Amino acid sequence: MAKSAKQLEKERVPQQVFRVKLPKGREIIGIIEQRLGGNKMMVNCTDGKSRNSRVPGRLRRALWLRPNDIVIVEPWELDDTKADVLFKYRPNQVKWLKKNKHLETENEEF
Repeated sequence: MAKSAKQLEKERVPQQVFRVKLPKGREIIGIIEQRLGGNKMMVNCTDGKSRNSRVPGRLRRALWLRPNDIVIVEPWELDDTKADVLFKYRPNQVKWLKKNKHLETENEEF
């Protein structure tokens, strides 16, 4: 089967990450452990805590999240066991984070 010009262009140009968003201030990188229903999920954060996180209303339709996705969460000020999900990393961004030692995990399946 012949490939279209778009497909050939995608194969020739490797995907490069120019900017990867890093956590600022109170933000933390985390891995989604489990979906709890609705817009809530358990996120295992890099600071060692597991937080019950939710997707804010403004991002509810924009973020499609599944277990093992890498995200940025911001803990609540009053309750440190809860957080808001702010950003989801794409696979090429996850590779960049691991390569530059911003994300260290035991299992290398991402």
